[in-house]
Amino acid sequence: MSRQLNKLTASQVKNARCDGKIRKLADGGGLTLVVKGDAKYWWLRYRFAGNERTLSLGSYPHTSLADARQARDTAKRLLAQGTDPAADRQLQTDQRKEDSENTFSTVAKEWYDQKHALEVSESHAVRNWRRLELYTFPDLAKRPINEIQPPHVREVLDKIAKRGHLETAHRVKTLLSQVFRYAVTASKVQFDITRDLNGYLPSSKVKHQPSLTTPTEVAELLKGIEAYQGQFAASKALKLSPLVFTRPGDTRQMQWDHINFERAQWELPKTKNGLPLIVPLSRQALEILESIQPITEHRSAYVFPNARDAKRPMSNAAIKAALDRMGYAGRFTAHGFRAMARTLLQEELHYPVHLIEMQLGHQVADMHGRAYNRTEFLNERREMMQTWADYLDKLKLQ
Repeated sequence: MSRQLNKLTASQVKNARCDGKIRKLADGGGLTLVVKGDAKYWWLRYRFAGNERTLSLGSYPHTSLADARQARDTAKRLLAQGTDPAADRQLQTDQRKEDSENTFSTVAKEWYDQKHALEVSESHAVRNWRRLELYTFPDLAKRPINEIQPPHVREVLDKIAKRGHLETAHRVKTLLSQVFRYAVTASKVQFDITRDLNGYLPSSKVKHQPSLTTPTEVAELLKGIEAYQGQFAASKALKLSPLVFTRPGDTRQMQWDHINFERAQWELPKTKNGLPLIVPLSRQALEILESIQPITEHRSAYVFPNARDAKRPMSNAAIKAALDRMGYAGRFTAHGFRAMARTLLQEELHYPVHLIEMQLGHQVADMHGRAYNRTEFLNERREMMQTWADYLDKLKLQ
């Protein structure tokens, strides 16, 4: 058998010429150098399922004699296993094409468009996409998602953690897991490879937003808000915030189409957790909205439009900046209205926790583990919100 293989030399291949007709030089084992004019290319003849077939192995000199022999030997091994080399090549080509179409960035964008952006609020979705772009795309964007392994993810997380952003590292790991779980359902990967990194990152300390939770502190804050004279939208949003205690992003992006004056309620189609929420509007809250309506409704879809561009909502820093100017920098934030309401509604007004949590937009389950929908206990929550607004009025008079 050895006499029939490797008949050609590198010099013979290099110097092979033809006189105008196709010339074929056999190397053995079905490997043939075909010379046609100035072109030289390799063929491999083999039999599969009783039929003679030909497989192109590339052109010379791009494919050298050694390369051609290696390709021949690989094809022979496939044949010995009962696999057609041509079919295997097509499979590899298709796999490479599929891999190039299923890079991490491509799958992440698919996850974002078809799932994430539909399940959470717009601001939350945009923020998460930005995290992926900043922290994962530099290392993972062009990698086929099915080739990404735990060490690749670990490198991404380590870079974030070494900058001192441990909480961000945890958030990014969660986002990566969501992308991989989506890829599993789309049959692009077999499993979520980030699960092997559970516990890898040190626990991050929860950073609680500064808040005021005693009646005396809240009374002082409310008096300061009442006296505040600043930019119109920020001033009005500041006055409304303690009455509705929604997430700051929801407050600043409040839209006129979502305000139902007839039913005295704000109907958010989607909050941060992707769920709808009804906020009953107290008499005091309605008065604030009615004072804003003639000024902004005719020029913007937003109740609190951006001062420079009415097509956009008020800046996410506007309320914080107002509070800072009032002397609350580091002591109280826009998010603090939520903790303030939760504490005083429970401790001072003695409302049940499940009503408060539902109004905060948190998912609350009944005794059977079923989540309440947005219309549950609406009458009770409506009464609570009016009592809360009246209580705040009394604090301002202290």
